[in-house]
Parts: sequence; structure tokens; C-alpha cells
Amino acid sequence: MEIMVGFNDSRVAKDALDIALQHAQAFNARVHIVTSLVSGIDIPKKEFDRIEKKLEYAESLFKDKNIPCKTHLLVRGLQAGEDLIKLANETDIDEIIVGVKRRSKVGKFLFSSTTQYIILHATCPVVTIK
Repeated sequence: MEIMVGFNDSRVAKDALDIALQHAQAFNARVHIVTSLVSGIDIPKKEFDRIEKKLEYAESLFKDKNIPCKTHLLVRGLQAGEDLIKLANETDIDEIIVGVKRRSKVGKFLFSSTTQYIILHATCPVVTIK
């Protein structure tokens, strides 16, 4: 089984990592931790390095438990949702886990555009974490 986690270093993304860890242990799965940089190649090197370190830390959580894990820092110039779906299709992902920011009562009816895109276009189950 292949599990993808959308990771942006937010609190809810860290919660998504926890769920991915549980699912990976339960289903003997490999985990793909993915960050997409919408700005493409124009991102400053300092920011790029900071994100790579966060991904390395996230990967270590899985490696410490002997769970196969791979990180992906996508810099293709696509919107984050498009990037994650494209990679999910390329790597035959079986489950996608993404975080959802808490919002007002009205905002709870709508997800972020990234999460909404993933839910609508994924060909596998999507687990959302709030």
C-alpha cells in the first residue's frame, strides 16, 4: 500500500503525519511525504533549504519506526492540489491524507482550494484531518 501525506509544516499537517504513521503501521504501507511549492523555481534558496529540513525531520519519524518513507519536494510550477494529484497518479497512491484548517461556521462548509481539488480529483480515498 502507498500512502501520500500533503505536508506544509502546519500543526494540522503534523497531525496528518501522525495519522499516516498509524495507517502505515496498520496496513504495512510505504509513505510519501509531499510538499508542493507553487512559486516554482523562483523560491529563495534559504526557504528551499528550510523546507527540505522539515521534510527530512518528517521522514525521520517514519524511518525511526522502520516504515518505508520517501519525501517529495515538488517545484513544477503547478498549484499544490494539481501537483499532489499528478504525483499520486504517477506513483499509484492508495490513500491521500491532508490537513484541513479550522474555519468559521460558514468556512467549515468549504475546504481550502488545495484540499477541495484533491478531494474532487483523487482516484483513491482521501482522509482529511482537522
